Amino acid sequence: MSDAAGTGAGTTPAAGDGAGVLLTGLSQVVTGLSCDPEAGILRGVALVLRDGRVAGIAPEEELARRFPRARRLDCAAEHGAALATPGLVDSHTHALFGRWRADEYALRSRGVSYMEIARRGGGINASVLDLRQRSEDELVAVTRPRLRQMLACGTTTAEIKSGYGLRTADELKMLRAIARLADEGPLDLIPTFMGAHEFPPEHRRGASREDYVDVLVQEMIPAVAEAGLARFCDVFLEPGVFTAAEARRILEAGLRHGIAAKLHADELETSGGAELAVELGATSADHLGAVSDAGVRALARSTTVATLLPATLFFLGRKQYAPARRLLDAGATVALASDFNPGSCPSPNLALAMTVACSQMGMEPLEAIVAATAGGARALALADGRGTLAEGAPADLVVWRVDDHRLIPYNFGVNLVQSVWKRGVRVV
Repeated sequence: MSDAAGTGAGTTPAAGDGAGVLLTGLSQVVTGLSCDPEAGILRGVALVLRDGRVAGIAPEEELARRFPRARRLDCAAEHGAALATPGLVDSHTHALFGRWRADEYALRSRGVSYMEIARRGGGINASVLDLRQRSEDELVAVTRPRLRQMLACGTTTAEIKSGYGLRTADELKMLRAIARLADEGPLDLIPTFMGAHEFPPEHRRGASREDYVDVLVQEMIPAVAEAGLARFCDVFLEPGVFTAAEARRILEAGLRHGIAAKLHADELETSGGAELAVELGATSADHLGAVSDAGVRALARSTTVATLLPATLFFLGRKQYAPARRLLDAGATVALASDFNPGSCPSPNLALAMTVACSQMGMEPLEAIVAATAGGARALALADGRGTLAEGAPADLVVWRVDDHRLIPYNFGVNLVQSVWKRGVRVV
């Protein structure tokens, strides 16, 4: 998925010969290391990218002395303004699917609820029936341009979940497709198994619910683990979908097979999902639109990341958003993600999620950027420096055509990305 594959701009090698590239003209460098503007925003500095990493962050004159062979690139030359942030880390997506579901959007616009659409045969199971008819090759082909869109919006690392197959063969098909797309690059893709996204049509009633959980625990999870196709296991814990007892059983099975836990928790109704995620040591509890006060306290006392998906609640027309301000003030680690999917958030633009987080959830712009970079990396248990700009960190970054970080969420609906760099190579 290089520029030759259609991202639309020439690549710029930055590291192969050891000389590197010196990025100048940056009014601000947002490090991702702090939400304090004094500590988290550097001014008067340039960047050197070399051998796939950030080799230097210092005043331009100092870097020119340290790296005399580095090729200079004035980032502000074209637009008159530029700043750099870490590459965005989108820690919750369902980007691999078949068709879009605009028909449901029309229903929702007339006031039909998300759960009612599901009861009518729409929702997740509509995507399931569609995906089961598609080959692995076709899934790779239809997903590839979506990943280019994500990249063009500044995302350099993304999680992608399965969960539109809901049969062993189809779930494995999805995860293999994700692995193939990851091999293509340049995005780093983190695979999550989510066979517990919904009960499939053939397992919707009575004892067959338990039968499907048995299939998940005894067949799907062992098969996924044996093939090494997923880093995480996720469950949609919500009234009408999986119960807390079912979620516990599924996630514990994943843990026994070496697959870390995530949880769709307290999205539309309070269900104790955040507390369960913390109890199981889940890497993240996601959504949290209806998290309880006890859930907020539990997250604040834990290492489980609170991953918030405000663009989903915006798209669904919900009036209540996740309590980002309370989570932050309590001491929880917060991530922002897109939830890119065909039903409840058909947008790959993580900057738009930042806007909603600031406008509806009380987050400061710098907090939103940190949550979409370093917070996302923590929600994926990435400890290699992704989501930050510091010497030695991977050279994954976005140059934005603005001179103030606050303009990124402020100018909502506008793609302000000037260029995207992955491992020191300009890919957009």
